[in-house]
Amino acid sequence: MADTLAAPGATPRAASQNPAPGATPRVTPKNTAPAAPAPARKRRAGGGRVALLARRSLALVLLAATWELLPRTGVVDRVFVPPLSEVLAAWYDLLAGGQLLEHFQASLIRSVSGFGLAIVLAIPLGLAIGWYRPVADFLTPVLELFRNTSPVALLPVFILILGLGETSKITFILYACAWPILLNTIGGVRTVEPLLIKSARSMGLGPLRLFRKVILPAAVPAVFTGVRLAGAYSILVLLFAEMVGAKAGLGYLVQDAQFSFRIPDMYAGIITISVLGVLFNLLLLTVERRFSTWRTSA
Repeated sequence: MADTLAAPGATPRAASQNPAPGATPRVTPKNTAPAAPAPARKRRAGGGRVALLARRSLALVLLAATWELLPRTGVVDRVFVPPLSEVLAAWYDLLAGGQLLEHFQASLIRSVSGFGLAIVLAIPLGLAIGWYRPVADFLTPVLELFRNTSPVALLPVFILILGLGETSKITFILYACAWPILLNTIGGVRTVEPLLIKSARSMGLGPLRLFRKVILPAAVPAVFTGVRLAGAYSILVLLFAEMVGAKAGLGYLVQDAQFSFRIPDMYAGIITISVLGVLFNLLLLTVERRFSTWRTSA
């Protein structure tokens, strides 16, 4: 009876160190901080995202403040570089009047059309050139000739052959966007790890399954690098296409505002083009993450 009772003055910890025979000893974790409640974790995560957003936005805030202050203090001539507030007021007037939406829609249709056609045509061609040696030997001399020719230098040729309508503009954007997609796709196929190919062949994979299971997933990152570059090109060359024989579009807006000396409208068009490029790139990044997840889980 006395053996089962703790000695007088013994602490509960001391008693717990001598458990009864057959009892499961209790293990007390040491130096373990209690888990934070879920609301606290959510608040910390939200605070981290806000801090990250603030750090990334700091450069833009400084740029906006500099743009606003330099013309007002006379450092730059406000006739040629108006303050940002005046540019934003002109941007709102164009939006409220419906002109900005009309020009934005025209540019978006041309850019997306040329960019989409470039993806449809350049990716299969790049896969064929990168994987099949006879196709590469046949087309490489032509590719080397045209890859070193600036698309802008060929714009008059597109206009002479296809006219001043939408066909020449979309074809011009298609031509400019096809090169980064094509070259990156070829490079992605040719730089697949040879050990992966040998291992797949040793397991009995035929040419079609080898291409679908090994080559294509391994080339996805390089393909999307080319697609993102092409997305930027589709906005850049769009301006050149719309400055020649166009009646609508952001490039036409910028040029028309410059000729009419509507400087705030000109900067409003430039800002809209920049925003369009950023949104386009964010969309492509989202699509790339989805395809990368598929490639990892496949």
